[in-house]
Amino acid sequence: MGDCIFCKLACGEIPTDMVYEDEKIAVFRDAAPQAPVHMLMVPKAHVDSLDELKDEHAELMGHMMLKIKEIAAKEGLGNGYRCVINTGEDGQQTVKHLHIHIMGGRSMQWPPG
Repeated sequence: MGDCIFCKLACGEIPTDMVYEDEKIAVFRDAAPQAPVHMLMVPKAHVDSLDELKDEHAELMGHMMLKIKEIAAKEGLGNGYRCVINTGEDGQQTVKHLHIHIMGGRSMQWPPG
């Protein structure tokens, strides 16, 4: 998607603090962190939201889920972390590109505050 900021960040068109990258995903630090460690994991292939997933995305989603624990460990989140996927307007999704917030570094109260 040509004007998607997460697509541009994931492909390197816009510089970012990249934490991890492979052929399927990019993980970078959130520009407005809500925790001491706050990263966003995005698929490089544009998918608007969880609601847009299809059977063909099963391998991608499995890959993303399995990478979270590896990335969290490398970021020193051995005491725990939170993963959040906002979906749709009522779910407070502000960027129409599927992304997983990975947050930690302190006790995570809900709602954040």
